[in-house]
Amino acid sequence: MALLMLFEETVFEVEFVRRYKRFFADVKHRGEILTAHVPNTGSLKTCLFEGSRAIITESNNPARKLKATLQFLQTPSGWVGVNTSLPNMLVYEAWQNGLIADWHPFKVAQREFKTSKESRLDLVLAKDAEALGRQDQLHFIEVKNVTYREGDTALFPDAVTERGQKHLLELMRLKKEGHSCEIVFVIQREGCTGFASAEKIDPEYARLLKQAEAEGVVVRPLACIFDPMKGIKIHQTLERRTS
Repeated sequence: MALLMLFEETVFEVEFVRRYKRFFADVKHRGEILTAHVPNTGSLKTCLFEGSRAIITESNNPARKLKATLQFLQTPSGWVGVNTSLPNMLVYEAWQNGLIADWHPFKVAQREFKTSKESRLDLVLAKDAEALGRQDQLHFIEVKNVTYREGDTALFPDAVTERGQKHLLELMRLKKEGHSCEIVFVIQREGCTGFASAEKIDPEYARLLKQAEAEGVVVRPLACIFDPMKGIKIHQTLERRTS
């Protein structure tokens, strides 16, 4: 569905050893242990398999303490992307290239749009610059990264997320004000054929997601496929399943 997002940094295949203190992972590269940054605050439940293949990128930025960033991990069911910054870029790229039919009427986009003193959403679309300036009939999008899987179903979240609950409340508030709203779940995991909320992990999030859908907030699960040494792309829309 979308263009391939290529990595700009040097890419290496390594062996995953362990993740610790949330933002660190040890990997084995050329016979040595290397510490990589893990750009993911979630639990990475069902993603971490010691000895599995992994993909890191290496930065040339001298200011970075950790030059390596963990991007992909291989699981028994396929690749999974751990970098939570990629979904926002993929969704923006999808809008730029007209790959989601529902977004065709919107000619202007702004990322990281502040909706109140306390809230900020990932993307807002508008029919033109004037509509964006007037905040007239906008289309608000919140993007979530999905890595958790049970069977062939992708699930979100993989840990209790009060921040995610607040985003759903904000989308419902904006919908009541007359805007259109949606939440896009970018599934960075191969082998999934459907999506559901992880009700056992965060029942309040599951409740709010159902409420948001009932109030007209669009739920769009988008699956990705991988070229591990190059990048990732949005591939197709998945079936929405009840939790």
